Amino acid sequence: MWIGNFVGGAIILFFGLIVRIFKASNLIAGYNTASAEEMCKYDEEKLTKYVGNMLIISSIILLIGGFLSAFTNVSDYIIGISWVLFVLVILGGVVEMNIGDRVKK
Repeated sequence: MWIGNFVGGAIILFFGLIVRIFKASNLIAGYNTASAEEMCKYDEEKLTKYVGNMLIISSIILLIGGFLSAFTNVSDYIIGISWVLFVLVILGGVVEMNIGDRVKK
């Protein structure tokens, strides 16, 4: 079961680093299909930094959960907790980004 955490965490870390370092805003769902006038409302640098950081943090949660579950006897609980925290970070980050106007110009 811990292998899923490692694989999922590694994939999300990879995409988080690409979005964060290379400013790959075309990988952000919704932004890549928005009209040009809608894209002008957002600061692309802030958006890629915020989404990249959110993905990196959530991947670290999965990787730590996978590491801890590989070396403890309560691996099912740790895996469950790590996935719940992963979902909470993603949902909380998206809500904060939209409500808090973090990425608007």
